[in-house]
Amino acid sequence: MRNYSTHNLNAIWFLIIANVLIFIVTLVRPDAIYLLGLAPANFLHQPWTIITNLFIHGGFGHVLFNMISLYFLGSFLFRLVGERKFLITYFLGGIAGNILFILLASPFSIGIGASGAIFALGGALAIMAPKIPVFIFFIPVPVPLWAAMALFLIISFLFRGIAWQAHLGGLILGLVAGYFFEKKRRAFYI
Repeated sequence: MRNYSTHNLNAIWFLIIANVLIFIVTLVRPDAIYLLGLAPANFLHQPWTIITNLFIHGGFGHVLFNMISLYFLGSFLFRLVGERKFLITYFLGGIAGNILFILLASPFSIGIGASGAIFALGGALAIMAPKIPVFIFFIPVPVPLWAAMALFLIISFLFRGIAWQAHLGGLILGLVAGYFFEKKRRAFYI
């Protein structure tokens, strides 16, 4: 029987390695972004992009921040709900974010990045462990997870070039998933 500290995080490491490797490919072949990124106007001709765009990033800071977030949020959620539910939350959160991006973004924009999936992880945790303290790079003291997720969502709306639609869609999916995970967990202990 495994305990809390010995969970195997291979799924998270696989996602991180895949993201980094595909980022390197896009450095060598920048045109891959147009083949793998999600463009609402081209979605019917390139339906695979609803998944592949989760592995494309627009710069070193983008991939670094997303992978750090994936590791910390993902590791915590993984330990709470297990690998299967973690992966379902991650990919459905990414897809939910992409659907909102298709519906609300400019048809000629290109959505890239794992942020929608990562917001889903944060949303689930915001329900399951809302008060857990987290550090944000530019704030010198820990803040509750729910406040960090709210802050990052607000930041999404403030800057051009950020796919707030994907962040919002992923967060909503994550909040719903967290509600069901928490409800099931509470029912188990009653």
